[in-house]
Amino acid sequence: MSLMVALGLAESGTEVSASWISGAFVQIARLWPLILLAKLCMITLLGIPLYRPGDGQQFVVLTVMLLVDGALMLVPRWPVFQERMPHIQNWLMLPMLFLSGLSFSLWLKHDPKTVSDSLFLAAVPELAVALLAVCIVGDRRLLGISYFLGALLVSVAAKAGPAQIGLLVSCVIIMAVATLRQATADRERAIERQRQDLRAQRSDRLLQEHERTGRGWFWETDRQGCLTYISDTLVRTLDAPKGGLIGRPITEMIRPGDKQQGDGERTLGFHLSARTGFSDISVRAAMAKEERWWSISGQPVFNEYGQFHGFRGSGTDLTEMRRSQAEVTRLAQFDSLTGLANRIQMLRSLEQAVADRHGKAGDCTLMMLDLDRFKSVNDTLGHPAGDALLRQVSQRLQRVVGDRGLVGRQGGDEFKILLPGRQDQAMLAQLAQNIIATVSQPYSIEGTAVVIGVSIGISSCPQDGVTADALIRNADLALYAAKGNGRGVHRFYSSDMHADAEDRRQLEEDLRHALAADGLHLVYQPVVSSKTEQIAGYEALLRWEHPVRGPISPALFIPIAEDTGLIAQIGEWVLRTACRDAVQWLDHIRVAVNVSPTQFANPGFPSTVMNALASAQLAPERLELEITESVFLNDDDGTDAMFARLKALGVRLALDDFGTGYSSLGYLKKAPFDKIKIDQSFVRGAATKGSRNSAIIKAIVSLAEALGMDTTAEGAETQDELALIRQLGCSHIQGYIYGRPMPAADVLASQRVNGSAAAADGFQSSRPARKTMLRTIAVHHDGHVYTGRVRNISSTGALIEGLWNVPLGTLFAIELSEGQFVNATARWSKDDRMGVEFAGAVDIGALRNAPKALAS
Repeated sequence: MSLMVALGLAESGTEVSASWISGAFVQIARLWPLILLAKLCMITLLGIPLYRPGDGQQFVVLTVMLLVDGALMLVPRWPVFQERMPHIQNWLMLPMLFLSGLSFSLWLKHDPKTVSDSLFLAAVPELAVALLAVCIVGDRRLLGISYFLGALLVSVAAKAGPAQIGLLVSCVIIMAVATLRQATADRERAIERQRQDLRAQRSDRLLQEHERTGRGWFWETDRQGCLTYISDTLVRTLDAPKGGLIGRPITEMIRPGDKQQGDGERTLGFHLSARTGFSDISVRAAMAKEERWWSISGQPVFNEYGQFHGFRGSGTDLTEMRRSQAEVTRLAQFDSLTGLANRIQMLRSLEQAVADRHGKAGDCTLMMLDLDRFKSVNDTLGHPAGDALLRQVSQRLQRVVGDRGLVGRQGGDEFKILLPGRQDQAMLAQLAQNIIATVSQPYSIEGTAVVIGVSIGISSCPQDGVTADALIRNADLALYAAKGNGRGVHRFYSSDMHADAEDRRQLEEDLRHALAADGLHLVYQPVVSSKTEQIAGYEALLRWEHPVRGPISPALFIPIAEDTGLIAQIGEWVLRTACRDAVQWLDHIRVAVNVSPTQFANPGFPSTVMNALASAQLAPERLELEITESVFLNDDDGTDAMFARLKALGVRLALDDFGTGYSSLGYLKKAPFDKIKIDQSFVRGAATKGSRNSAIIKAIVSLAEALGMDTTAEGAETQDELALIRQLGCSHIQGYIYGRPMPAADVLASQRVNGSAAAADGFQSSRPARKTMLRTIAVHHDGHVYTGRVRNISSTGALIEGLWNVPLGTLFAIELSEGQFVNATARWSKDDRMGVEFAGAVDIGALRNAPKALAS
């Protein structure tokens, strides 16, 4: 088949040469008159008459010759012929050319004179016309050979001379050899062309597929830089009509003014004007529907004479890669959960803020924030709820801080706020209070109301440190002090906080040791019926007698236990010990045990209660569990289920410290409480003229009676408070008026002597309210300055520790805060503790937020 293709006998063999004589059959028809003219010229040169009268044979040959040549001039022009396949046209042309050569030779050989003439006269006419025919048929060699064969056949039949026949045979052989060699070359060219076509088709498919995927596109420009080709896939991403980009400068597709990166400092416009190649230049699209980035490469196009024709190149879409890079950068600098600056960015920003400027440290303030009660939310509602809460907290922090500073997340439930520049301390205190108030507002997490708090530590540069590490360490110490002072407050850093932090760390270590070595013990404070003055029960209170420091207040070590996770272990020990002690009391006397939110959130807590009751053989109705409002911070189905399980055990439930938190009538309505305990902050001072506390107590009592609940007023210390409580209708009273907390052995001794009877014993009227605190102060005496700590304080006096065996009546000047002095007199002293009386009244509220004094 490949040989037939090369010889022009198959369908694919219709290619024409690049010479001025076309291989198309219509061209043969147009040029064939030259053959007829050549024949006539040869006849004229030989002097042969076209027609001899009476010679019929010559007339027939001439007629056939003219008909055949006429057919060759007309048939290729007919539509019927042109509609045939090329190889069919070849086969039709072969016999006509054969007859053309045959008829011409017959006409020449019909003249006897010509046959006997010389070699030149006999051979040249036929050969010249045959060669002309070969030139006209061009690459279609078989047609030429057919004409030669026709001429040769007549010469042989006419018994021409050897020279004439040999010349024609030589021409046929030469043409045959040339045809075979050309057929081989054509065959090889056809194979190579087929390979090239396959490669071109494959390349086209690959390029089209590449364009369709949108990963890349192609472009081409003319000499003026105007587009002559652009991929359709790119056009679809641009805000331009299809075909509207053709003829427009390629630079119109690029947004002006953008700094283009890649290929050194040279831009796309430079390369286009300099006609130099370029690779991977990043540009931003100007006509895109959304922000898109491209990477463009291109090379100049020159012809064989070195003339510039334009540019041809490709492009790829960098948009997703840039978005990914931006996301990686964002993740490297921002917290993935909250979107705030992360630890790395905050540290970098802090280092820049405190960097030396002309030999002077920069001014800035760092706030360290820690969420209070977040762990309880995370443990009870789960990590997804905790994450949702952190996101809402971050939004509130950003809203409060605004553009005044940078808010970041340190990790877990810790946050940072960096405020650049010099800040007024009053403004910082106001900002801290706003943050505390905002963060403490209730949250809605998965349909559940959640309330948390926040503590804040503050340090400033340069007064509190000139390096990032120093500011972080000191802000952390201030935060530590804020959490130690009751949480939900802010504290400014002071140098004595290092001692406080070390003191707290040592207390934590000692608490672990005390728990392991039975260093904790319980005391019991009576709860008395206001109507019968009979003891209805005792509240179990945890105490710690430190071997060196002596008694440690629960307000100090309970927060430490909560922070270190010891509270659950301590709570279980308290429950078991209280049940074991209570079983020895009179049968109608109950014991009340405080339950921490962590214990309440533990699904195994009911089993712990049941085991403690069973182990002590105590009746369930004699155990009263005191639960604070904080358990409702995660008010969900789990809270309701826990109440139901505890109530099913038969124990009593009391709501402790009612009115001090986010008191809600909603949970009073559904929680199965047996008692409401009115916080001592409402009881103390209630009998003082002008106090509104009595109205609050009355409202709580009325609410409890309506709900069928008992009430216990805590903190009653004086006779006037006792009388007011009875008058307001409280069912039970607890406070120093009926006795201080006592060990279990003293309870048994009291019951053996007095049974369950109780007698009121206390001052007639209330003394000024006292507040518990742990605050370092400077004590000035006789030119010396001593360091002491305030344990509790009222407007008229304070309990101070740290000074040993102070003589009664000693006069001091006490520096409660920076620049705030008060004269005081020692009224009593025992070991390292003393009670002092102030010479004038002190504003305790202002004192709690004031900076501490520095003792030298």
